[in-house]
Amino acid sequence: MNPLLEEFSTPYSTPPFSKIKNEHFKPAFEKAIELAKDEINVIVNNAAEATFENTIVALDFSGELLSRVSSIFFNLNSSETSDEIQAIAKEVSPLLSEFSNDIGLNEDLYQRIKSVYEAKDKLNLTPEETTLLEKNYKSFVRNGANLNDADKETLRTIDKQLAQTSLDFGENVLSATNKYELHLTDINDLSGLPEGVIEAAAIIAKEKNKEGYIFTLDFPSYMPFMTYADNRALRKEMAIASGSKTYKGDGLDNQKNVLKIVQLRYQRSKLLGYENHADFVLEEQMATSPQKVNDFLTNLIEKSKSSGLKENEELTSFANDLDQIETIESYDAGYYSEKLKQKLFDLDDEKLKPYFKLENVIQGAFIVANKLYGLNFEEVFDVDKYHEDVITYKVTENNELLAIFYADFHPRPGKRNGAWMSSFNNQYIKNGVNNRPHIVNVCNFTKPTETKPSLLTFNEVTTLFHEFGHALHGMLANTTYPGLSGTNVYRDFVELPSQILENWCYEKEALELFAFHYETEEVIPLQLIEKIKASANFMEATRMLRQLSFGITDMAWHTTNIEDIESVGDFEKNAMKATQIYPHLEETCFSTSFSHIFQGGYSSGYYSYKWAEVLEADAFEYFSENGIFNKEIGEKFKEFILSKGGSEHPMELYKKFRGQEPDNDALLRRAGLLNVSV
Repeated sequence: MNPLLEEFSTPYSTPPFSKIKNEHFKPAFEKAIELAKDEINVIVNNAAEATFENTIVALDFSGELLSRVSSIFFNLNSSETSDEIQAIAKEVSPLLSEFSNDIGLNEDLYQRIKSVYEAKDKLNLTPEETTLLEKNYKSFVRNGANLNDADKETLRTIDKQLAQTSLDFGENVLSATNKYELHLTDINDLSGLPEGVIEAAAIIAKEKNKEGYIFTLDFPSYMPFMTYADNRALRKEMAIASGSKTYKGDGLDNQKNVLKIVQLRYQRSKLLGYENHADFVLEEQMATSPQKVNDFLTNLIEKSKSSGLKENEELTSFANDLDQIETIESYDAGYYSEKLKQKLFDLDDEKLKPYFKLENVIQGAFIVANKLYGLNFEEVFDVDKYHEDVITYKVTENNELLAIFYADFHPRPGKRNGAWMSSFNNQYIKNGVNNRPHIVNVCNFTKPTETKPSLLTFNEVTTLFHEFGHALHGMLANTTYPGLSGTNVYRDFVELPSQILENWCYEKEALELFAFHYETEEVIPLQLIEKIKASANFMEATRMLRQLSFGITDMAWHTTNIEDIESVGDFEKNAMKATQIYPHLEETCFSTSFSHIFQGGYSSGYYSYKWAEVLEADAFEYFSENGIFNKEIGEKFKEFILSKGGSEHPMELYKKFRGQEPDNDALLRRAGLLNVSV
């Protein structure tokens, strides 16, 4: 028996991970695709006139088994992968791409959807029903329904190649990340590194049966090294290793994959009648067009560039006084920024980390969710896990089950870098039953050592709150249709729930709920809270320019004809020129490991982090003016932002929450850049 094809007779119908074997996945995919095709055939072959219920609703609820198998498999491929799972991914991805095209290019299905769409004004639909209808109709049109047969076949071929090349890209990034290690045996090379960082490096070495200390490109190992290591040559080595990991011309090089993905996306967009891939993507986003995105990014660059250059002058002067460094390189920035921050604010992560024990920060996020939205979290031990590191919780509201929450916080082999939210089961209402979601947060935080628990840097604290904000978006989903539920929203709206929650990490009223010293249980001192607040905008222009450089590079890749691109490295360097602060390291190229846009779902969408930051800065001003735990505003945010998913246009939802459109200057006010000119 294949457990993936059976009803889950588990607590809360959660996936029975201990029973699922790798060999179950491909047969499960094949069977699920077969069943999904049968469901589509039922819709297409229905002799009755096409209606909203028998066509649009039926389509949205089709493929339930396939969705379940896919969510389990691809979550594991990100957080618990292996050579075998990656091989399966290569086999099933083309099958999924072909199935998706079978639906999108099904002429009979499209005609039924089109007939319902053309009659929409007579159907007296609710806003949610109207949104679902328009989303389905546009999806078919935007994915080739109006193409001729020959072009439809071309589209199929392109989509298969895209699926495969994106997988290859991601596998190369993961393999190259895991391949590198900086093995140190001389204690002098550890100068400047905090005790906990050294201890963690010793544990990694021990796990690899080696003497001394090993540092890797995993974020909890890489970032502290780049921030604290006194040895400049080793910082440079690590920076080059990170920036060149898939840019070396070896078997893990991604330059050809980048060019192929960009070329295929460009061809696809032209085939569908768009100027370029960005034009295609942004038609269905709040930003609406590449011109609007580039204007948005350029405006922020202009507002932050002069401040960024000034910050660099101050940092260079400081480094020169300290170590006779005349030019700050990229591998110096974190190191000297940390030292300057310590000088200006007497604040560094080593002073803060004792107050941010992982378990306490998790509870802090739960308390904030309780005070804002009335949620309760209880750890449960009867839910099957895909790895022993995972912690599982039952989430309730007024004693009613709201969600199951999986928390997976530490790096390990087979787990990709970064932090993300996903789900094993989405929310929807079917036959009067509200199917509640199973949500997962995956992060890569500092591991416990033999002498200390997992103590988070402040950046890790805000990352936890960020991803938990996404999780709340999934947990609080309350729509009828799965296609509109939870995070199924415009890409430039999806970061609002995550980014706004980071603000609570800077507030005294919130910090005093969870920031306790791991040894003394003393609450974080007021003076440290004041320093956190005071340092919030430290090097803000430089940070903003870095983020903007990613957004503008993403847009460059997806608005340029591939025939005009000769070199991946040169193209990237030119795209980033307007945001450049530090000299370019010639050995490095960011694009070849830019997983967000070449493997994830952020192509032509990386700008959305800044776009959503404008929304959340404006939204948090609303909270700040009325109290950060204001119940009324919390309920409004819950009702109109977190629960509604993509059931209405995001601007309409935002206005229902805020009472007005967002003030674009809110972000600049918070960053202290409003009155800065070039």
